[in-house]
Amino acid sequence: MKKFFPSAQNFYSLSVKDLLEARETYHVHLSNKENVVATAIGRFRIRNEDPDSEDPTTRRHRNDAPPRTLENTVVKPWSWPCLLVFVKEWLTQEQLKDTPEQVVPPFVYMSDGRVVPLCVIYAPRKESISPKLTNLTFPSHLVGGGYPAITTVQGQQHVGTIGCLVTDGDSVYALTNKHVTGDVPANETRREIYTFTNGKRCKIGITDNKQLGKCYFSEVYEDWPGKHTYINLDAGLIKLDDLNDWTAQVFGLGEIDEIIDLNIHTISLDLIGCPVKAFGGASGQMIGEIQALFYRYKSMGGFDYVSDFLIGSIRKEIPLVTHPGDSGTVWFYDPRLLNLKEKHNDTASEKTKRRVKPNPENKLDTRDESGIAQRIDVERGLRSTILRPIALQWGGHILLEGSKQTELDFALATCMSTICRELDVDLVRNLNTGHSEYWGKLAHYKIAAKACDLLSNTKLSKLMQANLSAIAFNDDSISRGDLERIDSQSFVPLADVADIVWRITRKKDEANHFSDMDQEGKNSFESKTLFDLVDQDKDNIDINIWNNFYDSLGIDPANRGSLPFRVWQIYNEMVKFVSSGDIEKFVCAAGIISHYVGDASQPLHVSKYHHGHPDIPAEKPVHAEYETKMIERFAADIIEGVNSELDNKKAHPDITEGINAATSIIELMKKCVNTLPSLDIVDAFNEVPGHNRLENMFNKLSSRTIHCVADGSLYLAMLWESAWKEGNGDSIPINKLIQCDLSSLKNLYENKSFLEAFRLTDQGYADVLR
Repeated sequence: MKKFFPSAQNFYSLSVKDLLEARETYHVHLSNKENVVATAIGRFRIRNEDPDSEDPTTRRHRNDAPPRTLENTVVKPWSWPCLLVFVKEWLTQEQLKDTPEQVVPPFVYMSDGRVVPLCVIYAPRKESISPKLTNLTFPSHLVGGGYPAITTVQGQQHVGTIGCLVTDGDSVYALTNKHVTGDVPANETRREIYTFTNGKRCKIGITDNKQLGKCYFSEVYEDWPGKHTYINLDAGLIKLDDLNDWTAQVFGLGEIDEIIDLNIHTISLDLIGCPVKAFGGASGQMIGEIQALFYRYKSMGGFDYVSDFLIGSIRKEIPLVTHPGDSGTVWFYDPRLLNLKEKHNDTASEKTKRRVKPNPENKLDTRDESGIAQRIDVERGLRSTILRPIALQWGGHILLEGSKQTELDFALATCMSTICRELDVDLVRNLNTGHSEYWGKLAHYKIAAKACDLLSNTKLSKLMQANLSAIAFNDDSISRGDLERIDSQSFVPLADVADIVWRITRKKDEANHFSDMDQEGKNSFESKTLFDLVDQDKDNIDINIWNNFYDSLGIDPANRGSLPFRVWQIYNEMVKFVSSGDIEKFVCAAGIISHYVGDASQPLHVSKYHHGHPDIPAEKPVHAEYETKMIERFAADIIEGVNSELDNKKAHPDITEGINAATSIIELMKKCVNTLPSLDIVDAFNEVPGHNRLENMFNKLSSRTIHCVADGSLYLAMLWESAWKEGNGDSIPINKLIQCDLSSLKNLYENKSFLEAFRLTDQGYADVLR
């Protein structure tokens, strides 16, 4: 009959259910082939060099086909629906001639006449996994998705990732994996869950009894074949201790939108190639695409074990990297990533597209490259600009690609809509949102970035603008969401090195971030503050005098605030670097001094009321509530206000010598506490408790906060200008005023002898300032 009625080999009408039925029917046949390690459903993957990568009517003969891998193939608009069959060895028909029963056929035939193509993928697994990242650094305030989840089991520390916040209508929980939270056996104490903030471990909650493990596939996806199949859901909840410490935003990504509702009526092969992104507690930002559905990763005892999604690299040039510790990460659909796919997948000519027959069973043409975005956002009729959750990662695979055995990372994930349905929870989207998705010291970055715009010296302006991205995050990078997680193992923007790196590696630097200028001394300093001493005589900015002042109060050497002396020290170093023409050291020092200038412009860093009244413990959170939570929740307003206040202003080189740099910083400190007294911040904190506290604080303090940040930018630019002039920076050839190498800057700030940290009681510190 084939002689008279040859197959048209048009498989575009095959549905997800068709493919699942085919795999179920041929489960035993495929699982008994020694070379087969996994199966999935998807679209036929075409090698980049294959004739049909450009013309669907021209195909390579199977006998001369090289290995097909996930890395050297793409899904084209004309790719067939198919079963993906993963093999550990790529064997030719010649090699298999003595064992024909091991050959994976090109098609399987159903009893009702349907024909389903098979796409063989060479993907040997690597048994060992990449080591997880260590020394993770996260900010010390609002916790949210993307943060690590830490547990201790049998004396061993386990690391996962917090996915997002969900609620059952009564309480709010953090969602992660069941294997992260652990089981909750009857009559046993629930496991405590911790995270890391600013390098320190802190408890966030306990394991809740709502959990999901493996379930029968036929129960999760009713009416779809899968009688002998388990689907791994792997979801667990953390009952949170204090909701005020949390945000619904995901670290590194920002605010999130509604969950994409995937079920037997909405899941289709349009999901293949869907661009997604995530932020793992171990790996940071991850970008990929859905490469297969219902990936069978294991068979045991007559049952298959499958994962909803297999997520791989979106492009060869942008490999997906996922590490142990990313379990529990939420993956989001991001339509902006379609631009990355378009650069990778050449668009077929209109003539070629017309050769492809439309699929009469689909409302949208899945071969249309924009169909992915349309398919997922069809409910809204427009593309989402906020990330929509699509899957929860619970594991990963490392497959080997090609003759070089290159390692490729893949994430295994479950539909978020399924998890929320089975746990009977809803997504929390609006808790403590509206701040920068990278919760560093926004004011520090703003002060440093804005100072680059305030320089009047042409050469210095050229140099600092060229290195702005190494110093801070500008307004555009924050609003675009282009920032990357700040990890002390990677490059840290110079404006926050003093917090992110040196607070951990240089303990002596801790006292350099503050000076309680309004604290009254005792004995010979009775009724006098450090402000009073400096007003009386500039020469009182002296290490011996300040140590005597602190002695009168019995303050421990480690807690003697020395912020003005730190500015004095770094200013002197900047002048030396300019004089010697060492641009890299100057840029590094200039970026780092911006942090201390930022501290000087923050009223709570220069006051004895830095954590409220010392005898009122309830006021202790005021520092973090104001400096971090309030400022970053209303980041857009503050950025706009600072830009408006500094419009058309420029800084000038008004000082010489380090002692005058210290004097100018004390002047800045005094201006800021006069503009915004510390007790005004404490009073605003006390006025309205609970969720409305930050809004009340902003209403009361915003204009004066903006003024302090603006002053910090002006004083920083003035210090840069002055050091440049004092060091005769204009003599440096203009061809040296270029962007510095980030690795060189990192080597500098990791060298403890560079801008060495001192305490006021250290012998020789006074000599350093000369």
